[in-house]
Amino acid sequence: METSKILIGYAIYIPVALFLTYYVSKTLFKNSKIYMLDIFKGREEIALATNKLFETGFYLLNIGFALRILEMSIRDNSHQSLIENLSYKIGGFSIYLGVMLFLNLYLFFRGKRKAKESQKAQSLVING
Repeated sequence: METSKILIGYAIYIPVALFLTYYVSKTLFKNSKIYMLDIFKGREEIALATNKLFETGFYLLNIGFALRILEMSIRDNSHQSLIENLSYKIGGFSIYLGVMLFLNLYLFFRGKRKAKESQKAQSLVING
């Protein structure tokens, strides 16, 4: 009986983790294109390629982590234990995804700031 509850837990956890990863990734990388274009001074080809590489890395890290924490154990073979275990796993993974989202935003903002500093330095050399 415990095995069937664990399988039910896996059948719920895996699709939820994959969907959350997909949703966060699509939202992040659809909206980050503008930052990439700014960082790469409008050079669309390199901006989009870099954005796609970030997206691929995001998928690999997050799906890998979701599968890494997959192990599930049901304490007392109850539905309550299954639900508590699932909420712990999905909640923890959601927090992890939030941290990864903000880390990526930090990298985008940092890249934008570096591009702006580089542009100012070039402007000073040309005008100075």
